[in-house]
Amino acid sequence: MFAFKKTQRLLKKSDYDHVFVQAKKIVTNDFVVLCRENDLGYARLGLALSKKMIAKAHDRNRIKRLLRECFRQTQLPAVDIIFLARTGVAKQTNLGINSRLSKTWEKLIACFSK
Repeated sequence: MFAFKKTQRLLKKSDYDHVFVQAKKIVTNDFVVLCRENDLGYARLGLALSKKMIAKAHDRNRIKRLLRECFRQTQLPAVDIIFLARTGVAKQTNLGINSRLSKTWEKLIACFSK
């Protein structure tokens, strides 16, 4: 198993800004994923799930937990990743979100393995 450490998170505004400046974008029905290569040698995750897109706090927390767990279990290249939620993701089941995330990780790995 792989742990989800503090070093694997985007923590500062400057970390997020670095990704937003020159991000590659992967758009799915549930998320917009912004990615940018980093020089650290490992992937880092940032989450931006707004109250406007996911109204209820328990839904936002559930989706964050799913994203973190899926990230933790996936071997990714050295990229910084930001997930932005889209409307309707809260209506999905955990299994549905996990299956869509698997496809998203495959797209991301293919995008950065070139």
